[in-house]
Amino acid sequence: MIADAFRRWKQSRRIARAEAEILARGNEPASPHGLPAPLIISLTSYPARFAHLHLVLRSLLSQSVRADRVILWLDAGDEALLPAEIIALDVEIRICPAWRSYKKIVPTLLEWPDAHVVTADDDVYYGPDWLRQMVERADAGVVCHRAHRVTMRDGQPASYDDWQRNIAAPERSGLIFPTGVGGVLYAPGAFHPDVTNAQLFQRLAPSADDVWLYWMHRLAGSKPAKIGGRFRITEWPGTQEQNLRGTNLAGDGNDRAVRAMLEYYGFPG
Repeated sequence: MIADAFRRWKQSRRIARAEAEILARGNEPASPHGLPAPLIISLTSYPARFAHLHLVLRSLLSQSVRADRVILWLDAGDEALLPAEIIALDVEIRICPAWRSYKKIVPTLLEWPDAHVVTADDDVYYGPDWLRQMVERADAGVVCHRAHRVTMRDGQPASYDDWQRNIAAPERSGLIFPTGVGGVLYAPGAFHPDVTNAQLFQRLAPSADDVWLYWMHRLAGSKPAKIGGRFRITEWPGTQEQNLRGTNLAGDGNDRAVRAMLEYYGFPG
């Protein structure tokens, strides 16, 4: 009980520091990204997370490198429930099909296929240099702050539980599995053409977008780059009641998706 209370106290301190850091960011102009194609930050959300979404959006809008667009994709009707403090931000609010977590990237790929697309989650704190650090390695094609390393056995991926999780050092290889919670940059042309095929991703990996996206860029020949050390996840309070990450980790959602992808595509590379 004491240990649980201490963990809750530490988490509350981290959340308070994260909020204070975002709100204290100055008005200094951000640096241009310098990439040869547009840079778009793309995310999605839903009403249960709207209370703290403004903090996520503020953190994305006040990066040390400026994105050309920050786009928030919503289900039809949810835009009417957005708080005024979100409406007031310089964020493009767009409506798309109800593709769950795929909304954070597929609509953007469909509308801007030649852009660098950076995905973000709607429940996590992102520091001021989060975007710059990925842009600096954009030549890798797929760049992430947080990744697992796929463990192979007899030429096939082992169970997801046996993968090396949240690896601690920079690495680039075909076995680097980016996790969306830390944010991922995808360069133009990084994906196999099937990436936007809703019929396929809803059938093969309906709740495991990280698995689907890994297969799609690996089929296109990617060698993803994990940058920095271990990415520490700071989640805003009240955002985890509905959480696909928990479903995929506690159950076998990721393993089911991996099996389906192996059956349909084989293991890429």
